[in-house]
Amino acid sequence: MNLKFWAQPESDMPAVDDPGWERALINKMAVEFLREQRRSRRWGIIFKVGILLYLLLLAGVYFIGGLSDSIGSGGKHTALVELEGAIAPGADASADQLVGGLRKAFEADQSEGVILRINSPGGSPVQSGYVSDEIHRLREKYPDKPIYAVASDICASGAYYIAAATDKIYVNKATLIGSIGVRLDSFGFQRAMEDLGIQRRLLTAGEHKAILDPFSPQREFDKVFLQGLLDDLHEQFITAVKDGRGERLKGGDELFSGLFWTGEQSVELGLSDDIGSSSFVAREVIGAEDIVIYSQKQDLLERISDRIGASLAAALTQLVGMHGTIRY
Repeated sequence: MNLKFWAQPESDMPAVDDPGWERALINKMAVEFLREQRRSRRWGIIFKVGILLYLLLLAGVYFIGGLSDSIGSGGKHTALVELEGAIAPGADASADQLVGGLRKAFEADQSEGVILRINSPGGSPVQSGYVSDEIHRLREKYPDKPIYAVASDICASGAYYIAAATDKIYVNKATLIGSIGVRLDSFGFQRAMEDLGIQRRLLTAGEHKAILDPFSPQREFDKVFLQGLLDDLHEQFITAVKDGRGERLKGGDELFSGLFWTGEQSVELGLSDDIGSSSFVAREVIGAEDIVIYSQKQDLLERISDRIGASLAAALTQLVGMHGTIRY
């Protein structure tokens, strides 16, 4: 019987009766091990190079896409900036992103006009105010270049605050628009803690430092103070809308009550000017049918870092006792 323990030519096998067969076997195993290591390294390098090429390809597509959006067709066109989602710091609809896109849109020599396409429920009063102020500045700097807001599904609260700063507002007949008001969100768990027998231990330096603490009873002073704060912000909102819309407003105080209407109703109330889409405005109003997008988007690393920063900020907010969120 002829038994073999590996598949290789018999001439390569060390003879058992050879005095140096152990060393030959060890050498053979070492060679095979080194050969396998080289194969593993080779495939590892190929894999890493493949990942690098893939990332470079993604970066190239992102860069070329952003470049083509900024450069456009090279001819006369309508510049488009998108306001999508909640208006908040660190988001695509943050003041930094929107202002950056608007500046490029106005500065572009070939852009005949600017469209701010809006689909947002609102958000931060501060971020909305930044964008509104910048629109007013750009309109003064480029008086021959109009800017129009085009609302799609929703244009409410802070989003409408921004839209009111443009030359005209166009809507779809089913658009939800309005909600001119301010809200402060918070919770109260005092009764639940009492029922569960949980004792609240809170130390503060400053009589009103825990004004929004959800585990403490709300005092009358706190309620009056916070309502005054909201009323001041509301007045700022109303002033911005009246300055932007002027005599076009046809409704009364109900316009500033926090209610919202369809796009069709908003035209009748003077909250918007006409029914029309982005392509309609570009073609029929601005007179430049080609649309070039100037919106700025965060890249992946920015999104991750902003999410981490937002989480740390939320943790710090909890630590110092600010539990409410004010928003348009």
